[in-house]
Amino acid sequence: MPSQSGRTIVVTGTGGLGFQDALALARAGGDVIIAGRNPRKGNEAVARIRQSVRQASVNFEPVDLADLASVAAFGQRLRESRERIDTLINNAAVMTPPQRQTTADGFELQFGTNYLGHFALSAHLLPLLRRGRDPRVVTLSSIAVRRDAAINFDDLHAEKAYQPMPVYAQSKLACLMFALELQRRSDEAGWGLTSIAAHPGISRTDLLHNAPGRYSAQGLLRSVLWFLFQPAAQGALPTLFAATSPDARGGRYYGPDRLSETRGYPSEAAIPAPALEVHVARRLWDVSENLADVDFGVAATTPVRIIPNWPSSVREA
Repeated sequence: MPSQSGRTIVVTGTGGLGFQDALALARAGGDVIIAGRNPRKGNEAVARIRQSVRQASVNFEPVDLADLASVAAFGQRLRESRERIDTLINNAAVMTPPQRQTTADGFELQFGTNYLGHFALSAHLLPLLRRGRDPRVVTLSSIAVRRDAAINFDDLHAEKAYQPMPVYAQSKLACLMFALELQRRSDEAGWGLTSIAAHPGISRTDLLHNAPGRYSAQGLLRSVLWFLFQPAAQGALPTLFAATSPDARGGRYYGPDRLSETRGYPSEAAIPAPALEVHVARRLWDVSENLADVDFGVAATTPVRIIPNWPSSVREA
């Protein structure tokens, strides 16, 4: 990995892949902000990284991706305390809760957290990213999008029918389409961003324990057949490649290179046909700006206002 010294990096998610991303980037000298909903887990992650990397520049900042007001407040805090952001990794996710749940804004939980929360976060941080050095936005998708995933505009929030895995796949397809469309819009508008998508294959994280539950069929599969899942540190490699490698290209998709992209080392991944439908991506973008109450065009011209000695939890954590 190239040195990340002098780069400010935001990673969403306090455990699993997000933790491994933050650890590797801190080891490479980056100034890492771990953003997550749970302060206890966030501060534990910071402490673990500092134990492993003595000189690590890593801090925790609270944000709830299932609450657009929290996302907006996080964006404002960073705009008032940071001069720029060089890398944003949209990683955090919730996976297949057995019963339909909603975000603070009334959106289906998986679509609202995995996709809309990160869509809004990217917009709020766009002014800082535009000031970054070789700014990159890496958005996590999933191999679940290969299984007939589609954007159901007629029931975007699964109010008519809720099936956990298809709804999860829709949220991750939306993430992939967002990454590709963000690159197209950056090129058209001159935002200067490199937007890349990545997926971790099948990795040993707590996603299946956290949402479906440890004793659900998926949770038991994760516990009993743990050896089928590659370690989280291995699953993080495509994201880290996308975030740091000089060979990573905007508008591309990276994942593991072995066993149908379920494990291995970073390689260019196959983009499923639905993600390449530009007219659908543009419709999704317009719908998402309306739902999330953000405007990337306005955000691109928003000035950054630094408040000296801002009492941010970034420094208190």
